Amino acid sequence: MFSRIKEDINSVFDRDPAARTTFEVLTNYPGMHAIWIHRLSHKLWQADWKLLARCISTFSRWLTGVEIHPGATLGRRFFIDHGMGIVIGETAEIGNDCTLYHGVTLGGTSWKEGKRHPTLGDNVVIGAGAQILGPIRIGNGGKVGSNSVVVKDLPDNATAVGIPARIVNSKKDAKDKAKRQEAANKFGFDAYAVSADNPDPVAKAIGRLLDHMHLMDGKVSSLCKEVNSLGGSVCQEDLPELRVGEFVEDEKAAAQRREAVVASFDPEI
Repeated sequence: MFSRIKEDINSVFDRDPAARTTFEVLTNYPGMHAIWIHRLSHKLWQADWKLLARCISTFSRWLTGVEIHPGATLGRRFFIDHGMGIVIGETAEIGNDCTLYHGVTLGGTSWKEGKRHPTLGDNVVIGAGAQILGPIRIGNGGKVGSNSVVVKDLPDNATAVGIPARIVNSKKDAKDKAKRQEAANKFGFDAYAVSADNPDPVAKAIGRLLDHMHLMDGKVSSLCKEVNSLGGSVCQEDLPELRVGEFVEDEKAAAQRREAVVASFDPEI
């Protein structure tokens, strides 16, 4: 028991820079208090002392502002930050190293018995005010933005935002981003923040150009390889390297020109 408490305290230090001392965590983190009380109520629930388990759960809600049904299953190093207004339903399952912020609901959408609450994989982060509803699964490493409403499964390492929540990044997006960065590096361009969902139309257009150039490079390379295999001799020379600095005005030179213009100005004119 004490080893689990120590593990919980260490997880707070890992995820909350505001935590200063062990005593502070023990006395001033209601999210931790709710989790520790839940462990007692959960054991009583499993032992079929359901009324007593519910009474302890209600006391925990009164004390901490966090409502965790004693039937819910919580993983190791689970952390509730700013624990207030959180609701975790009876059949909810939470994996290891998950983090929930205030106002999160892991709720159901049906009154039927059986599995009706969400399942969170490992290393899941749910933002403040988010609602995860129904017997759905949030994959390992998943993230849900604040005030989002999720009613469908999320794959591993996906981030979802909005009402209803939509995936804004996934493994495929990560691969596309890596390809775009590879093309940008080849042409001497910094592709930082040039993503498919960027609201900046200029950045979005540049991203499309990079995608097009990357695709054309691949096609030309394949074509040259086939021609050379047939006895041709093409594409032997490397493409000239492009540098961003060649197209950007030197700030020092620009400043010197401005000073020269100012110095030549005749105030009597």
